[in-house]
Amino acid sequence: MHSGPGGRSILVLASAALAVGALAGAQTLKQRPPARPAARQSESLAALPPANAVLPQGTSLQVEITRHYPMKAGEAIEGRLLHPIFADGMLAVPENTVLHGEVVSLQPDRKARWHARLMGDFTPFHKPQVRFDELLLPEGPLNISAATAANGAPVLHLTAPGVTPRRSFFARYWAQAKSNLHDRLAYFTAPGKGDRALQLLYHQLPYHPERIEAHTAWSFELTAPLMVPDAPRAAPAEAIAAPPSGSAEIWAVHALLTRELTSASAKPGDPVQALVVEPVFDRDKQLVVPQGSTLIGRVASAKAARSFGRNGKLRFNFQQVRFPEGYGKQVQGALAGAATEKTQDLSLDAEGTITPRNRSSAVAPLLLTMLAGRALDTDGNITAQTGVASNGFGLVGRIVGVAAGDRNLAAGIGFYAAGLSFYENFLRSGRDVVFPRDTRIEIQTNPLRAPVLKPEGQ
Repeated sequence: MHSGPGGRSILVLASAALAVGALAGAQTLKQRPPARPAARQSESLAALPPANAVLPQGTSLQVEITRHYPMKAGEAIEGRLLHPIFADGMLAVPENTVLHGEVVSLQPDRKARWHARLMGDFTPFHKPQVRFDELLLPEGPLNISAATAANGAPVLHLTAPGVTPRRSFFARYWAQAKSNLHDRLAYFTAPGKGDRALQLLYHQLPYHPERIEAHTAWSFELTAPLMVPDAPRAAPAEAIAAPPSGSAEIWAVHALLTRELTSASAKPGDPVQALVVEPVFDRDKQLVVPQGSTLIGRVASAKAARSFGRNGKLRFNFQQVRFPEGYGKQVQGALAGAATEKTQDLSLDAEGTITPRNRSSAVAPLLLTMLAGRALDTDGNITAQTGVASNGFGLVGRIVGVAAGDRNLAAGIGFYAAGLSFYENFLRSGRDVVFPRDTRIEIQTNPLRAPVLKPEGQ
């Protein structure tokens, strides 16, 4: 079929349009970057250098040893972290992380020396000064710069009991007597009886070797910032166990006291501050108390130790939490737990009052008095009677009493022991409550009205 001049013109124009369109399409495809496979994108993200957690200078660490060590300078020791360390609200170093260190030097413990000499023990007791310089992480050992610690003592974890019914004066003392009896029986029945018997024998000698007791803990601070290699670690909110349905939500805030607090000098109304070291999340996993916040409170009641064995008392509460941004909110927090020196032998009641346990007993002075009087009996074997009576001044007093064969001397040694026991149980001043700086405490408080993620009004 033939077409005219007009048809040929239309065909020419159509062909030209198709050619221009194909050229334009080719240019567009050429300029488009090739699609990147999903696997390669993942590899690229994984290849990015991980971020590092930085623990600032002054970060407090509490380390506990798990076995006995000889009391000598240069002794290598190994401990574990008692509490986790957080940085910027994320877990940086988990609890039970191993640390390595050594005993730097030994300092004389004059108080322990004088008390031991009254009992016939002339061992030159010491206090070890230790320094931990290595943190053992899953990624490998990490050197740390930390201050020397000399405040070591076996640690006691206080926990507030539940609400107890009001009891009469005699009921309270009967419960206390049963508790003391249970503790004394546990001394002979709890695990480790052989070691305790050996230590009891040692303390009857005029001289015996020293050791650093197992479960001794030290608190010290970093003297330089520490960069901790980042590893896949769970955020604090992921480890929160939701409270039972229908139960009231109570937040547990872990903090460190910023200064020493003692019943010997504290007065009602004195300010108390504590630094929050772990972020707090609510049951919806919303941040409510950031790490680095400050708990602000006051001493509610305080009573210093007095004569005749009357111990001190201390109670403090918190009324405000101040966030790192500078603003704050009102709270009502009471002490629910603390980590203190075991030698203080403190107790914590349901209202948050801390007081040393009363360990005085009339049994020991009376028993020692009766045994001392046995030396004055003229009937019976003098060697056996003087040996039974000479209970004072340790093994030295017993040997002297038996060797001298003098009833009056043996009775004098025995009455000395009875008098010393009577003084320690009833006449000397009681003990004060002492919370050193950086004592770790746990505060229980009711939830705030809203998550504290930003200042009010924003």
